[in-house]
Amino acid sequence: MNISDERRAGAEQISAALAALAAEPAADPEKRHEEPREEHRLHLLGSLLAKTELEITAATRLSEEDEIEDVLETSLGWHEQLGGDPDVAVNVLTNRLQRTALQVCEPEDEDVPPGREAAFAAVMTAVYALSAQLHAERGDREGTRHALSGAEEALIDVLHGMHDLRVAIGDAPAQEDGADS
Repeated sequence: MNISDERRAGAEQISAALAALAAEPAADPEKRHEEPREEHRLHLLGSLLAKTELEITAATRLSEEDEIEDVLETSLGWHEQLGGDPDVAVNVLTNRLQRTALQVCEPEDEDVPPGREAAFAAVMTAVYALSAQLHAERGDREGTRHALSGAEEALIDVLHGMHDLRVAIGDAPAQEDGADS
């Protein structure tokens, strides 16, 4: 499968898939009778992705002994759709990680709890690490350095967030104001 595949699903097809899954997004009252247009495509794809993730979550057993089989089965279906293209797989993973990071720390969150902040940084560490590897494979030393710097900064943020959470639950002393960060 090529990312720029001309057989990509259009807004009408995505909307039909959502309707078939009884997962149509709530329509804007002013546009209720309007047909889906291509400018709605990404929003519709996000809705379809959410529905798919909810279906997988509902179908996944939550016992430690059986859960891995469910994850492996969904991964098998995922790999079959990608067609074995490692570049596409990394691109899909990077997009997924970026969406996850945004979902962990919603932009409107004023005061992010330290555990969520650490989780956001952990996801971004993975994004930067994947990016660094891609740049390295392409022989882009400067791009690799830039991505590695981002990964290192994000990893430091993970450690700070975990420490702040330990402080919050009383397992670690707070840093003094004059202490180096």
